[in-house]
Amino acid sequence: MKIAVLGAGAWGTALAIRFAERHDVALWSYKPEEIDAIRQQGINERYLPGIPLPATLRLSSDLSEVIHGAELLVIATSMAGLRPTLCNLRQLGSKTPLIWVCKGLEAGSMKLPHQVADEEMEASIPRGTLSGPSFAQEVAQGLPAAVTLASSDGEFARRTAEQLNSNVLRLYASDDIVGVEIGGAVKNVLAIAAGVCDGLKLGFNARAALLTRGLAEMTRFGVALGAKAETFIGLSGAGDLILTATGDLSRNRRVGLMLAEGRGLDDILHSLGHVAEGVPTAREVRDQAGKLGIDMPITRAVCRLLFEQAPPRDVLAELMERAPKMESEQ
Repeated sequence: MKIAVLGAGAWGTALAIRFAERHDVALWSYKPEEIDAIRQQGINERYLPGIPLPATLRLSSDLSEVIHGAELLVIATSMAGLRPTLCNLRQLGSKTPLIWVCKGLEAGSMKLPHQVADEEMEASIPRGTLSGPSFAQEVAQGLPAAVTLASSDGEFARRTAEQLNSNVLRLYASDDIVGVEIGGAVKNVLAIAAGVCDGLKLGFNARAALLTRGLAEMTRFGVALGAKAETFIGLSGAGDLILTATGDLSRNRRVGLMLAEGRGLDDILHSLGHVAEGVPTAREVRDQAGKLGIDMPITRAVCRLLFEQAPPRDVLAELMERAPKMESEQ
């Protein structure tokens, strides 16, 4: 299959490396200097240092060139880059099926990725999302991982998952695109909370309680938006949450660790050098939950830490002092 991966960040490069083992793959960036550097060095030094690119991988900064003849497009931009990329594809007249790998809610609109795609794409073009517990660095190294490919078109999800499946990257198909996208979005917010928990050295008991109650928040939010509750105990829900909240490669967890040190948000984002999607997503999830009347105390606490500079221990006290209730209460 001929595949064009749009976005040469860590995740786009990692997927391009993996897919190039079995497919004809092109990797695109809108920055010519980025593509030139990758071509000259044979690696993506900024995002995946030390991991060589396959010789068969084609590199280009010409969007019309890489999508020509492609049978599948993989949009690997940040959430902020999804709509502009879709607009560019529409202007080029692309009808090629596509999947995206960004996670979050669009800043300002509170829209999930598939809702953005619905606004920018013709309804007849097959599309879906790829999400689940997967650090780009490990995928690029060929370490085993399993993820979910979701689409409202279940047959497209099943067929595409089968085509992309390999002996190191296992793909499961799902028709619950809402649930899979919400899992990918909310887990980043919860990972920030987990980083704060670990940074304050609150212990394993506290982290387990946080993640369990966070999963309950995620499920409440998702079901209110039309997701299936069972999706959140799968790879794109609990699986991705466990990885992102506990793994040292998690950018969102590192945001929380630095918040626990008392560092300001601007300083944190500057030091990361990469996008941490949980930061803009936290505000969008909080606001959407408020409109829906969904109680999400951990998400609200993360927003207090990020945007109100609330002291971490004060926010912790507020969470712990909430009135007890039945665990099953929503």
